[in-house]
Amino acid sequence: MRRIGTAFAAAALALATACGGSTPTQPGAPAPGQSGFVPPALQAQRAVGTGEGQVNLVAWAGYVEDGSNDPKVDWVTPFEQETGCQVNTKVAGTSDEMVTLMRTGQYDAVSASGDASLRLIAAGTVAPVNTSLIPNYADVFDGLKSKPWNSVNGVPYGVPHGRGANLLMWRTDTVKPAPDSWSVVFDPNSPYKGKVTAYDSPIYIADAAVYLMATKPDLGIKNPYALDDKQFQAAVDLLKQQKQIIGEYWSDYTKEIQAFKSGDSVVGTTWQVIVNVAKSEQAPVEAVLPKEGATGWSDTWMVAAKAAHPNCAYRWLDWIISPTANAQVAEYFGEAPSNAKACAETADPKHCETFHATDETYFSKVHYWTTPIAQCLDGRTDVTCKDYAKWTRAWTEIKG
Repeated sequence: MRRIGTAFAAAALALATACGGSTPTQPGAPAPGQSGFVPPALQAQRAVGTGEGQVNLVAWAGYVEDGSNDPKVDWVTPFEQETGCQVNTKVAGTSDEMVTLMRTGQYDAVSASGDASLRLIAAGTVAPVNTSLIPNYADVFDGLKSKPWNSVNGVPYGVPHGRGANLLMWRTDTVKPAPDSWSVVFDPNSPYKGKVTAYDSPIYIADAAVYLMATKPDLGIKNPYALDDKQFQAAVDLLKQQKQIIGEYWSDYTKEIQAFKSGDSVVGTTWQVIVNVAKSEQAPVEAVLPKEGATGWSDTWMVAAKAAHPNCAYRWLDWIISPTANAQVAEYFGEAPSNAKACAETADPKHCETFHATDETYFSKVHYWTTPIAQCLDGRTDVTCKDYAKWTRAWTEIKG
């Protein structure tokens, strides 16, 4: 499963540091801070022609299932039969691995997370996507279109796959009263010292920033991925303090489930799918979107600028966000689908309710993973923000 690596390709993001004027956030408008981001001049495909017979994908585990892992889980074979495009998949374990694989030029499309997408765009590895060639794009939730992690200056660079929030989970037999705030994982005097867990990634610095946005408004944090020197240092200091009560960091979701089942971990950040699996295995856990809000993710299918099989790649993008396939992958992976019509196709009629697929009020509290760049993503032009390379170095320092 996912996801975040720790290395960083600074050279690519160096292209994204030019300063420019700010633009207010409006649907379809440039994201704040992106108005000065000038990616390589690449043209989107103008038409979809005859398929090339195959398509080579880089994907997260669980995104491209052909029945080989579970005969009942297969949305690839119907695609191959309908389009004549054979699907070849390389599963990547981290965002850094995805970026590296895409740079080889051997792959046509990738399911990139928000901490990789801007790197791929800035390096010219992926091209703008002509969404008029992808009919199912029309049914994608508006809340996922033209966002800082999947577009630049209003130009889309991919199609949204799905989304989810990073929640607060706790053992109900140990953590009382039920928490509704991230304070339970940042309190240096926590009674749960040694059994607090946190996500093991530089992007987790944003979780601390979200908490500081609510508890220290004088810092002026408006976007947890746009941190100037003072704001960044405050987040780093908070995480160094938190380190003293952490039992273990996690990146493998199966290990987090086991830790909560055994009681080695009793409170910490999690995903909805982890909550569901833990409960199904009789772990006494609950989860909540804390009152301060949370970070989250929305992955994007992107097409390589030099794709050898662009027509099959475009067909794949349309297929994977079609109502039926999008419903299948959302249920299998454990996330909210990106296509509004997928909610009528899920095997579990309550899937979209469970994952808040249609609840924009819920997702308005979620700050989706976005690659931090030197140009502040909150629109400020009078300061320089910390880019992901600095986040990576800081995370290494925080963990010791």
